[in-house]
Amino acid sequence: MTTVQKWTGRETRMLRHALRMSIRDFAEHLGVSERTVSKWEAGRDAVQPRPEMQAALDTALVRASDEAVARFCQATGNESPGSAASVTSGYRIQSHKFIPAHVGGAAVRELATLPRVKPRPHEWLHVWTTDVPHPDGQCTAHVFACGVVVLHLQQELTFRRLAELAAWRYASYEDDLPWAARQLECLLSDQPDQRAAAPEYVMSMYLPGEMGCRREELSNAVRLLSLPSVLVNRHAAPRPQPVPENVERTLLTKGFDQPTAVPFGIAGVSVGFATWSGLAYHAISPERALTADELVSLEIDVQMLWAYCRQVQRVVENGRDPVVPHGFGWRFLRAAHSRLTTARVQETAQHCMMRQAAVTTSGLPERLTQAQAALREAETTAGRVGV
Repeated sequence: MTTVQKWTGRETRMLRHALRMSIRDFAEHLGVSERTVSKWEAGRDAVQPRPEMQAALDTALVRASDEAVARFCQATGNESPGSAASVTSGYRIQSHKFIPAHVGGAAVRELATLPRVKPRPHEWLHVWTTDVPHPDGQCTAHVFACGVVVLHLQQELTFRRLAELAAWRYASYEDDLPWAARQLECLLSDQPDQRAAAPEYVMSMYLPGEMGCRREELSNAVRLLSLPSVLVNRHAAPRPQPVPENVERTLLTKGFDQPTAVPFGIAGVSVGFATWSGLAYHAISPERALTADELVSLEIDVQMLWAYCRQVQRVVENGRDPVVPHGFGWRFLRAAHSRLTTARVQETAQHCMMRQAAVTTSGLPERLTQAQAALREAETTAGRVGV
């Protein structure tokens, strides 16, 4: 019989995957909240559920099918789950990639009618989601009523060095964009005039679990994850290569000067940095830190608005007045700007710092202002013509 001496966040995640369950389904299966499961998994080996939940997890494993148990055993390896020997000396990192594309309001209205596209609760937007197949990860398409689709790709990574992850990032980006374009083409297969819609960029966020560095190097390691280009020799042939190990070791021990990296962690709780290149966040105390869902939700909204403003800019630069779906004119952007840049009464200090860092480094506020002005001018011009 397969047993677990002590359940941690790492084993709970492996069990959920072995059972082929989403976080929501797994939470219902155990009788806990989705937030609780998310915090367990974000904490990896640093989090141990309460005794009553240890028993519930034991029961879930006992009642699992033979196939699920086999998958769980394969994921945990030969070492006993939760033992010190099962912890690697490298890095275990959860990679989140956000790939937005403007497809237009008409395309989104058609997508929203498909049986496999389901509405997703959102505080201030109409959003639908659908699963998208990917060979090495889990991907969800977030379809926004304003005419933007954001592909959210989640992958589990293990690397000996941070520089290896940085090189993987460069290599994977070459595949990500054409892959995303093909997925968009499949989603829009019934709308030939929309097949040209293609993503322009990939934005990454890294949430490290196990860190293969010393405690005193943790801040520098997370900073490097937010700006991985520092760890890559981009001029190497035939493709970019990781910097030598001694270079990475120097950067970890001595740090590096990068004023564009904006910190948003809380001492003793978390370490976080945001840059133009991406975002990285490590939960030191998962029960008090931000969850992966909170970080992902903000970044999806930021990338959606960035792509929407980029489309408005593109139309203006081509010498035309932008035409947008009803309800998504300059007032929509004004409201979005306020929501992203103004603190809410119920927000914690961590939420405020995270939101400010992510939004500021993305350059979105300036784009929102420019797009808002362009849409307002177009609306005024249209009103004069109507008169």
